[in-house]
Amino acid sequence: MGKHSATLCGVLVALLCLGTSIAQAQILFQGFNWDSWRKQGGWYKFLRGQVEEIASTGATHVWLPPPTHSVSPQGYMPGRLYDLDASKYGTAADLRALIHEFHDKNIRCLADIVINHRCADKKDGRGVYCVFEGGTPDGRLDWGPDMICSDDTQYSNGRGHRDTGAGYAAAPDIDHLNPRVQRELSDWLNWLKRDVGFDGWRLDFAKGYSAPMAKVYVDNTSPTFVVAEIWSSLNYNGDGKPSTNQDADRQELANWVKGVGGPATAFDFTTKGVLQAAVQGELWRMRDSNGKAPGLVGWLPEKAVTFVDNHDTGSTQKLWPFPSDKVMQGYAYILTHPGIPCIFYDHMFDWGLNHEITILAEIRSRNGIHPGSKLEILKAEGDVYVAMIDGKVITKLGPRMDVGNLIPSGFHAVAKGNNYCVWEKSDHRAPASRRHY
Repeated sequence: MGKHSATLCGVLVALLCLGTSIAQAQILFQGFNWDSWRKQGGWYKFLRGQVEEIASTGATHVWLPPPTHSVSPQGYMPGRLYDLDASKYGTAADLRALIHEFHDKNIRCLADIVINHRCADKKDGRGVYCVFEGGTPDGRLDWGPDMICSDDTQYSNGRGHRDTGAGYAAAPDIDHLNPRVQRELSDWLNWLKRDVGFDGWRLDFAKGYSAPMAKVYVDNTSPTFVVAEIWSSLNYNGDGKPSTNQDADRQELANWVKGVGGPATAFDFTTKGVLQAAVQGELWRMRDSNGKAPGLVGWLPEKAVTFVDNHDTGSTQKLWPFPSDKVMQGYAYILTHPGIPCIFYDHMFDWGLNHEITILAEIRSRNGIHPGSKLEILKAEGDVYVAMIDGKVITKLGPRMDVGNLIPSGFHAVAKGNNYCVWEKSDHRAPASRRHY
């Protein structure tokens, strides 16, 4: 009996360790861009044909577009939240089939959740669009102006609470302090999990409502993964360049993830902004005054989702794009460093970078690099950045070829491209047939 118990304990410990490893080894993939809704035949159907290649990146989660009826085709002006058939990306059946395909590859699916604001179907007696339809035969999410923030004077009747976050001029700001709003939005989110198959949330414009309000929805729905869009575009000097201290920027991100707690993470806009400035001859920016990474990843790496571009910053909008000829330096950084890296659809499929991105993702997986991996920055000067991760991987960015004795014996190059190179310790070296340098 004792022998069997010991064996059982050993199995349980192994399973627990495996579970921890899987939980740590996270890669997010953004599965759409700004114009995906235009795809003939529907985006959901089209994306099913790319699930296999997305899985090859080691992606553990995929971020899908807003799934509901929306006044704007991209989905960010939602109205009838239960009406998934009105989405420009495809039908509810198409969406469920796509999620099933991803689940078959052990990839969990995040819904893009837009709840800061909402578009109304009808006008009230004042002639104001503030009467909402939920998209069901019953009264779920059928709201009136009482559910709009009182300080959103364009739409409100003045009876709601004041907004807990930033205003949004293009549509009514929803009153998240209203108990009915909290209850019915939580029910809707749980329906997306239970009936549609989603596993977690990407929270759009999370600046629009406070962290305590976001916590209500996270606590009520128990998602496996939550990431917030809290866009901050850095602080700049008089010369138009980012200031050396971006602590206020990343403090905003840190405050949010701590305020929400649980699985909450945030897109690391601070790292994106600093990195895209640094690769333009200012790589000294990649080490802060305390010798750490300059973004949220330098403070709370397990809570930082790092990225190069997304449907807003890049794609056809190009609101804050990474330098196009240096995108792979961005991926060399995020895919070998702490944090949770996010791969953008366009770079993988439209830019022809799938081979290079996949190689870097394999290095991450092979060496067990995870959100909390140890980062040691060895050099950060104008034309070169060198860092060691977990004592097993070394990454160099920048045009300088000679890095002196920073690369110890026993490390071998396993990936290189335009102004980046990655070395791996010999005992983790890829088989000869899988080296790409």
